[in-house]
Amino acid sequence: MRGAASKENGRPEEALVRLEGVRKVYREGDRERVVLDGLDAAFPRGDLVVLLGRSGSGKSTLLNLVSGIDAPTAGTVTVGGHVLSRMDERARTLFRRAHIGFVFQSLNLIPTLTVSENVLLPLELSGRLDPAARARALAVLERVGMADRAASFPDRLSGGEQQRVAIARALAHEPLLILADEPTGNLDAHNGRAVMEMLHELVREAGKTVLVVTHDRDLIDAADQVLYLREGRLAPAEEARV
Repeated sequence: MRGAASKENGRPEEALVRLEGVRKVYREGDRERVVLDGLDAAFPRGDLVVLLGRSGSGKSTLLNLVSGIDAPTAGTVTVGGHVLSRMDERARTLFRRAHIGFVFQSLNLIPTLTVSENVLLPLELSGRLDPAARARALAVLERVGMADRAASFPDRLSGGEQQRVAIARALAHEPLLILADEPTGNLDAHNGRAVMEMLHELVREAGKTVLVVTHDRDLIDAADQVLYLREGRLAPAEEARV
């Protein structure tokens, strides 16, 4: 596992994701709640980064900022040279559709779409559903062992099978970055381990940068960086004494 990359001790020239002075504050009635407080980080291209932290520490908030779902109160968020924090909501949405893949604990598969239609959805949303892209996406579906269920609907699949489809969907449009939020949280130990091994194997093969919130020990052991979010800031997990 590499140490945490940053402006001071990392490889900023290789960073796909850079966070500089990121602050996120939510207003709750007459009070403000500071979730992220001057956070700095850099994640190199091709790295698998695991994010740890207590419930409510801001892990999902951080993923939302990196994906452009939300904007920081202050500071800059840069992905692939694009400064998301300077974009309006529409521009962030278009960027997210084209360049970011998601794997969620809740899966978020569309129940009225078949397996293949779910996998092809990111390409359709980004206007890239040409024959070559379709073939590549369906090849990913075959790679996760779900090609024979392409015509099935999500409710006909087990939890582990649904998560395999979610992984294929996240990779289908060849994104710059993959974000995963507790992707095995709803699976039993056996299926969770199988899904994590598949996620790890596929993203390594594709050379993708991955930021994942998980407590899965196997993935933590395979990570390039393990970071702990506490009091609005990130630190290497060993320094945080996880």
